[in-house]
Amino acid sequence: MKEITVEARTESIPVVTDFVNEQLEAIGCPIRAQMQIDVAIDELFANIALYAYETQKGTATVQVETVSDPPSVAVTFIDSGIPFNPLTKEDPDTTLSAGDRQVGGLGIFLVKKTMDDVTYRYEDGKNILQIRKNLTA
Repeated sequence: MKEITVEARTESIPVVTDFVNEQLEAIGCPIRAQMQIDVAIDELFANIALYAYETQKGTATVQVETVSDPPSVAVTFIDSGIPFNPLTKEDPDTTLSAGDRQVGGLGIFLVKKTMDDVTYRYEDGKNILQIRKNLTA
């Protein structure tokens, strides 16, 4: 497992994305899966940066773990911000036009649809959200 800890700011998203992509490229991750993981990183890290610490400064740790059987990758986001489980938010009604939908929730909905598993727990004062992507069809 590899990990990086950065300031929880939107400016850190490219650093986190580059770090995760290095790990994905090292294992020969298919480009489609990598692109889906990159979108998830952007959404999830932005939520941490914008909401976890309210007006305070804080850090976030991102861990990347690869599994060979079956081939998959797990990316875990850990922060010490206010407890928040984005998985409890009701999915948006995508049958409605954009103008008729409530604002928010589309990003986590997209993450849940593109990842093979998304879990959340609050433990020892930390939000721990993990996404898992299988690397085989």
